[in-house]
Order: sequence, then C-alpha cells, then structure tokens
Amino acid sequence: MAPVSMLPVPSHTQQRWALLAVCLAALALPLSFSAGAVAVPALARSAASSPTALAWVTNAFMLTFGSLLLAAGGLADRYGRRRLFLLGTAGFSIATAVVCLAPTLLWLDLARGLQGVAAAAALASGTAALAHAWQGPVRARVFALLGTTFGAGLALGPLLAGLLLQALGWRSVFAAGGVLTLAAFAVGARALSESHGERGRLDVGGMLGFSLMLAALTLALLWLGEFGLHAMRVQLALLATLMLGGVFVCIERLHRSPLLDLSLFSQPAFLGVQLLPVATCFGYVVLLVVLPLQLLGVHAQSATLVGLQMLALSAPMLVLPMLAARWAERVGSTRLCTLGLLVCASGLYLLSRHASHPSPSQWVPLLMLIGGGTALPWGLMDGLSVSVVPVQRAGMAAGIFGTVRVAGEGIALAAVTALLALLIGYQLQGASPASLARAGAYLATGAHAQAQALLPAMSGAQLQQASAEALAILLRVLALLTAACAVLLHLLLRRPALAVIRTDS
Repeated sequence: MAPVSMLPVPSHTQQRWALLAVCLAALALPLSFSAGAVAVPALARSAASSPTALAWVTNAFMLTFGSLLLAAGGLADRYGRRRLFLLGTAGFSIATAVVCLAPTLLWLDLARGLQGVAAAAALASGTAALAHAWQGPVRARVFALLGTTFGAGLALGPLLAGLLLQALGWRSVFAAGGVLTLAAFAVGARALSESHGERGRLDVGGMLGFSLMLAALTLALLWLGEFGLHAMRVQLALLATLMLGGVFVCIERLHRSPLLDLSLFSQPAFLGVQLLPVATCFGYVVLLVVLPLQLLGVHAQSATLVGLQMLALSAPMLVLPMLAARWAERVGSTRLCTLGLLVCASGLYLLSRHASHPSPSQWVPLLMLIGGGTALPWGLMDGLSVSVVPVQRAGMAAGIFGTVRVAGEGIALAAVTALLALLIGYQLQGASPASLARAGAYLATGAHAQAQALLPAMSGAQLQQASAEALAILLRVLALLTAACAVLLHLLLRRPALAVIRTDS
C-alpha cells in the first residue's frame, strides 16, 4: 500500500478560504434536496405524470448521491481530494443547467440523477480535505460549522424555493444550488491544496454492487406505494435487493481494499455514530419533503406560508449545532444526542395531534421543537464521523458516514412516502383497490388534482381529511422510531470516553 502523501500544511488564511469553499458546497447540496421537494406540486400541475415519476424528482438525486458517496470517498483518497472536489462542484453546476433546461419530466429526473453523482464527489472529497487540513480541538468546531451550514441549506431551501416558485417558476428553484456550487468551485480552485489518503486497489465491483442494491431498494419502495406489496414488480425488486446485498457483502469480504470495511460495524462506537444520521432522518429530514407536499398540494397553502413553516422547522439548525459542540464538552455528546432525539420524538407526537387541521399558529412552535431536538446531535455527528478512524482514512470515513446519511435519507424518504400512500389509501373509499392505491400515491406526492380525477365521488374536503388522518398516524410512527433510536444510541455510546470527538486520531 502506497504511503500517504506528505504535503505542506496550508496557511491559516488559505485554510479559512478552503473551509468557505466546502461550506458553500455543503449549503448548496441540501438546498437542492429540500427546495426540489417544494417544486414537485408545481411540476404535478404542469405535466401529466405518474406518482413514481414525480417521486423520482427527489429520489433520483438522493439515490445517486447516497449510493456513490462511498465510491467518492475512496476516489478522493486515491486521486486527490482537491481534484475530485473541483470536478464535483463543476459537474453539479453543469447538471443544474440541464435540469433548468429539461423539456420533459424524464429528462429532469435524469439530470437530477447527474446532480447526485456530482454532489457525492463534492461532499466526500470536501469533508476529507477539511479533516486533512484541520487538526486538534479546532477540527471539532470546523465540522460543527460544516454541520450548521448543511442545516442552513435545509432550513433556507423551502423558504427560498417558495419565493422563487412564485416569482420566477420552478426552474429557478433548482438554479439556486447551481449558483452556489459554481462559487464553491471558484473559491476551491484558489484555496484548496491537494491531499491524498490510502491508495489501495479500486473496488469497482463493490461500487457497482452497492449502487445497484440501493437502486433496487429505492425502486421497490416507490412501487410499493403505488402498486402495493402484492404486485409482482415490487416483489422482484425486493428480491433483487436481497441478492445484490448478498453479492456486495461477498465482494467486500474478499477484496483486499474494500469499499466498505465491514469489520468496523463490529465496534459499538462506530455503529452509534452511523445511527445518528438515521435517527435525524426519521425525525427531521423526511419532514422537509413530506410536509411541504401535503401543505402545498393537498391543503393548498401558499408557497411562501409553507416556506415560513419549514423555516421554523429548520431555524434551530442555524444556531444550535455550533452551541452543541461546546455544550458536549461539559455534558457529554451521548447525553446531548440522546436528549435531542427524545425532544424531537416528543415534538413529532405533539404535531400528530394537530395534523387534521394544519394551522401555522399551532404548527410553528411544534416544528421548532422538532428542529431544536434534531439540531443537538446534528452539530456533533460530522466531527464524530472522522474521529473513529485515522486521518489517513478520512476519505473512507467521510464516505461511510455520508453514505449512511444520504442513502438513509433517500431510502427513508421512499419508505415514508410509500407508507403515507398506503395509509391514505386505507382512508379512501368509493373505487376499486387499484384506483384507491394510485390515488393514495398521488396524494402522498401532493398531486391533489390527479387524485380527485381518480375518485370523482369524493369531495376535496374528504381527500384532505383522509390525507390528514394518514399524516397523523405517520407522525406517531416517526416519533416511535426516533425514540427507539435515542435508546439504542445511549446503549452504544454510553461510555464517557466516547463523549466528544477524539480529534487527535
């Protein structure tokens, strides 16, 4: 195995500019995710499409983003983190232009997939570059800032999307992320210094196996919401997922330089770190997509009003992650993360009690409670992700954590959307089971008009009520999952030695 490159340590000023470049990219990527979700109801009104095609507007981006982060981390270590960061940011800007010029929904979905490829390259290489450039206690603050920036992208996405949607149309919603990554490319080209990690043999089989496994699982979940579990295509997709998963595990066990070091998952601390993004996904990230679709498409609230409510959900991300890094030094990160997840679970349950009548005056305080609970672990998990391995393997560590975070978000989003569609379908009546399932899938993606066309015997108020009752059940399920994650996290990370980030690894 080749030695790690020994490059000159960049100056403090250059480090700060490099941090700015990575933060600009970190701001653009979640903004593209959350803002894109707000644009889906507008696309549903302007294009004749199936629920699956509409869901791919978000899932195509999340699928390629999540499935390629592991590969991007390994490529960054092998070929250079600066080089891959510049390729990723430039590629994202180009793919964004294709999205804005897409003549059909199919072309838009394909371009969103290309955005995810570029996003994986930019995020994995950028976080690995920061882990190389910053050492000691300051690294914890740098990664807390990165987490805050990522949260700011999620927070500002729906509000910015609502304003752009009303003023300039849906294409402008996607353009905002491309402008930010173009700025990240310009800053990074001048400030980022090149660095490498361990250069083992490239695991091409692992890359293909992992990506195909996630693709099959995502497709199965999307079809599940539209066609039900008994559909042949759903069962075949689930079978393909299991087979590809087995092939991937076999490849990783036999490869000398595996894409994913499976032995790491035998360590409780490593498992606990990977659980954090899963927990925040169930309790927070999926809401950034599910709630706007319901409020915009089903309850006909204005884009600006929905954006303000989503801002209330994500506003704590602008402040609390940085504070959490300081509080953890006194309280311990395990207690702080567990407390945050329990607060989030409480907020989800309370919100479920007001789902039938989504009034902003009732929703805003509860959304802030959910966001505040999520923001506490959010400020710690990025630093923890690179603290459990030596800095020479920072690319792989960033890739594993980023994969769990983004792939988990994509899978959870598909699963939650499918569950919501099934729950809505159970609340509907007056048509064949196939029509009810399809109408439920349409309502889950905010396509109220298409659902009304399938069920002319039901009034708009009845469709709204069915969606609201299904949403209430979904929120209770998410509250239960988040609370369970909090208990498991406490068991895995309860030792004080793991309380905060070991930045001297």
